[in-house]
Amino acid sequence: MSEHLSIGAVSTRSASRLITLSMARLAVLIHGMWGTSAVWHHWRPFLEGRGWHTIAHSLRHHDVPPDAPPEALGETSLLDYVADLERTIVALPEKPVVIGHSMGGLLALLLCAKGLARAGVLLTPAPPASVLAIRPSNLLAFARIQARWGWWRKPHRATLGEALSYTFNTADRAMGVKEHSAFVHESGRALLEIALPWFDRVKAATVDPRCVTVPLLFVAAERDRLVPPDVVRRTAKRFDHVSDYVEFDGQGHWVLGQPGWERAAEHAEAWLTGKVL
Repeated sequence: MSEHLSIGAVSTRSASRLITLSMARLAVLIHGMWGTSAVWHHWRPFLEGRGWHTIAHSLRHHDVPPDAPPEALGETSLLDYVADLERTIVALPEKPVVIGHSMGGLLALLLCAKGLARAGVLLTPAPPASVLAIRPSNLLAFARIQARWGWWRKPHRATLGEALSYTFNTADRAMGVKEHSAFVHESGRALLEIALPWFDRVKAATVDPRCVTVPLLFVAAERDRLVPPDVVRRTAKRFDHVSDYVEFDGQGHWVLGQPGWERAAEHAEAWLTGKVL
């Protein structure tokens, strides 16, 4: 979304103020595992309808057909994603807020720890290394992927059955099938860094809470089978000096588009308005 200003019709001081106001609602949206920028097709028009400027890029090696993963994707690190996002953010006229879903929520947290955002909304976020996330449901969700030798350096993609059971478990099947058809492959290295951080030598998923000084909103979903609400709650507690926590009943992991997604979007937008404007 953009504003068109007639600078000649106002004073320099007024024009400057208008430009500042037009850029105040600037949000960078970060997708999660297997996604692309297209996953924000509900949230972007929602936010833009409320005056936000949104930027959503596909992560490195994700802007490709679902059946053609680049070989380099398998060894792409969370830190590579963060570096790319940092380059986008530093080129902006001011610090944005960051909104991330799932793995994108962890990336948003890492960006906040680097001082690159005014606030962060973390939607059903993958946890940092300090929070143990292993639960029976997410073990089952990744069991097939992690049964392959060398999975930690190879691209992977959820099957339709896995996606319907774990990502879209509170959505209707038709919606799940449509969303899954756009899934691309994800990095095995990034999965290792999130799921088994003790095996990661560079500690890519490590976040020092003392480095985060901006407001954070942690959004959990009662029926989330990938990042169960107790995991999100424990992560929020690690950052309780800056965090707020909300949990939505009856919702699953796909707060981006399942029935009821508007509740999460409305809460997040109202929280951001109250924190940064």
